[in-house]
Amino acid sequence: MIAPLVVRPVNEHDSILLPEGIDNLTDFAECIGLDLTGAYFTLDSGFDSSYNKWLIHYHGMIPVIKPNRRGTKDEKKLKMMYEDFSEPIYKKRFIIERTFAWQDTYRKLTIRYEKLESTHNGFKYLAYSVMNLRVFFGGNSL
Repeated sequence: MIAPLVVRPVNEHDSILLPEGIDNLTDFAECIGLDLTGAYFTLDSGFDSSYNKWLIHYHGMIPVIKPNRRGTKDEKKLKMMYEDFSEPIYKKRFIIERTFAWQDTYRKLTIRYEKLESTHNGFKYLAYSVMNLRVFFGGNSL
C-alpha cells in the first residue's frame, strides 16, 4: 500500500482530485523505479467520463471505470459503454474497498480533527504503515 495522498475538505468530490492524484502517483512511481505503463487503474462509476479515461491513458495506464448507465436503456449505447470495460479486473477492486474499510478503523482518519494537511497526512501514513505491517508480518493476506 503506497499512497501519495491528495487531501481536501469533505465537500470536494474525489473526481476533482483525480488529476493531481494521478500526477502524484506517477511522480512517486518514477522516484521508486516502478513502471506503471500498462497497469490497470480502477475507479467506480462516479469517475466515468471521457476526460478521466483520457487522463489515465495519457499517463500510460489502462482505465477500468465501471460505466455510469445514466438511465440509458438503448442496447446499442449500453454495448458501447461496456465495450472497453473489463469485469474480471474490476472485480478485484474489493482490495481497494477493503483498504478503505481498514483505514476507517482509525477514528482519527475517519473524522478529521486536524486543521493542517501535513498532520492529517502524517496520521494517514502511520495508519498505512500499520496496515502494511499487519499484511506482511501478521499473516493477513490481500
